[in-house]
Amino acid sequence: MKERPDISRLAALIGDPARANMLTALMDGQALTASELAQEAGVTLPTASGHLAKLAESGLIQHRKQGRHKYVQLAGEDVALVLEALMGLAVGRGLNRSRPGPKDPLMRHARVCYNHLAGQKGVQLYRALLRKGVLVETADDTLELTESGAAFMTAFGIDVLHLKQARAPLCRTCLDWSERRSHLAGSLGRALLSRMQVLGWVRQDTRSRVLTFSPPGDRAFAQAFPAE
Repeated sequence: MKERPDISRLAALIGDPARANMLTALMDGQALTASELAQEAGVTLPTASGHLAKLAESGLIQHRKQGRHKYVQLAGEDVALVLEALMGLAVGRGLNRSRPGPKDPLMRHARVCYNHLAGQKGVQLYRALLRKGVLVETADDTLELTESGAAFMTAFGIDVLHLKQARAPLCRTCLDWSERRSHLAGSLGRALLSRMQVLGWVRQDTRSRVLTFSPPGDRAFAQAFPAE
């Protein structure tokens, strides 16, 4: 038998409802405790610890210690991209686990996807950057930041040179689960969201992944990244 990636093992790990809830809870990039994740999954702490051990062994999550406390995060943006794509596939097939709650329209409008902007606002940002020539989609399905795009980002207050020197991918697409279109991920996507938060355009709901734009921030966003 030929060797090939064992996707069945990962699928089984992600497919467990409790583990799926834990991974989804980590999609905003924050670090949570095992107790918090147990609550998200609706299981006891010992059961949650067993699930987390399996996820850590497979490389889907990582543990971090801060003083006496131990926290859990997704292992990286590549894990978040896979989860976002799976969520989009599930929605497209009508596989919703429950009826949308009050926050569902807000999640679809603007939310955090690991560490970058997603939802309608995220797609609007990405499409605007393409139209402006800041980003270019290449023939091999990758993204490139153009020379004029680098100048645009620098004027926006982003240290592009620093981002290029880092090991993380500068820009990559992420398939938005609610819009079924791409939004911007990578270190550039992270830097853009961080910059908008510094400018006071947007803030994150402390209890969810929802991002809320202030009225002035919404106007500034529309001017910088106009809709089609």
